[in-house]
Amino acid sequence: MGRPRSPRGRARETHERLKHEYPDADCALTHDSPYQLLVATILSAQCTDERVNMVTPALFERFPTPEDLAACDPGELEELIHSTGFYAAKTRNLMAMADRLVRVHGGEVPTTMRELTALGGVGRKTANVVRSVAFDLPGLPVDTHVGRLSRRLGLTTQTDPVAVEKELNPMVPAAERGDFSMRLILHGRQVCGARRADCGGCVCNDFCPSAFAV
Repeated sequence: MGRPRSPRGRARETHERLKHEYPDADCALTHDSPYQLLVATILSAQCTDERVNMVTPALFERFPTPEDLAACDPGELEELIHSTGFYAAKTRNLMAMADRLVRVHGGEVPTTMRELTALGGVGRKTANVVRSVAFDLPGLPVDTHVGRLSRRLGLTTQTDPVAVEKELNPMVPAAERGDFSMRLILHGRQVCGARRADCGGCVCNDFCPSAFAV
């Protein structure tokens, strides 16, 4: 097989190889509904998925609906999510998000990017997670792993997550953008680390422009 020369070609080949490497690329945040995923994703900012999954069972038991969360005592919420970090800001965001869900959307999580990003604490990354995971809609979340691997693979030179997303979107079939992001995240965690990359164990090392240089 010839070495892909264009960013689009490298994206396509990366996508195909990572499909085989990570066939079951599921969201690591435990959730049973779009509301729970939205809350968990907001909590995951500057926090590990493992830690969030330790916090959310008690959180969802105490505040099972947006109505419950919107009307909660901020101090109680802060105590429940304290270990996820930035708990004061996350408490404000969660309560603002829940309040708008109740007032504007009847307690239901919306599906459009515009409506999602109008919720407290929800940027494009969180909105794309909810769209792709909860609703099976096109959405390519760009976190630090996706940004780093995209640059190393020569798919983009952009550093701003929104700019990275806009460059990657045309390279990946709309229905597969969420899975592409998830597999890049898994590969970034397991193989292509921020400080050290295991290029010898990488399935993309024959065409990655950064192979064996990291």
